[in-house]
Amino acid sequence: MREAAAVQPEQAQPEQAQPEQARCGPGDGRPGWFWGEPSDGPPADAPLHALLLAASRIMGTFYAGTLTQAGLRISPAGLGVLRVLLAGDGLKSSDVASRGWSSPGTLTSVVNTLVREGYVERRSDAGDRRVVRLFVTDKGRQVCADYFAFAGPQWRDAFGFVDPADEPVIREFFTDLIEHFSELIRKERGK
Repeated sequence: MREAAAVQPEQAQPEQAQPEQARCGPGDGRPGWFWGEPSDGPPADAPLHALLLAASRIMGTFYAGTLTQAGLRISPAGLGVLRVLLAGDGLKSSDVASRGWSSPGTLTSVVNTLVREGYVERRSDAGDRRVVRLFVTDKGRQVCADYFAFAGPQWRDAFGFVDPADEPVIREFFTDLIEHFSELIRKERGK
């Protein structure tokens, strides 16, 4: 078997050059921002995925904080499950996991807590007793209503810095991002 000769960067011809691969790190400048150093803001060359992961972590912290400030006994994951069920009450756990982009194992743990707190009920399917469906209780509906009433203004204020003229572009980017990653997850799960 013949070994291919390695092409050194200085020898590469433009037509042979490979497209730049997405970097996994924080970017070349000021790497501290990626690891949580608050005074070390993101550099101009930070990869998009690194920026999105950092923004997701910060928004997750803000989200958890709004739940705590509202005085509600529910986790962000629990509220996410309730939101899925409010859109489609009576779903099977596997459907909730799929719609909420989580694993069945993670969902089981979250649902166990929601059942224990009285936010969700498990009921056997009338047509097939082997199938268990999840339903939001009145207490679960109330915790959602309480959260949205309390946190809605906080979320609007948090995004008040966005120029309304930029919103359509940002909305399109996030819609495309959600659709793209949903498709990647479906492919990964063989669906």
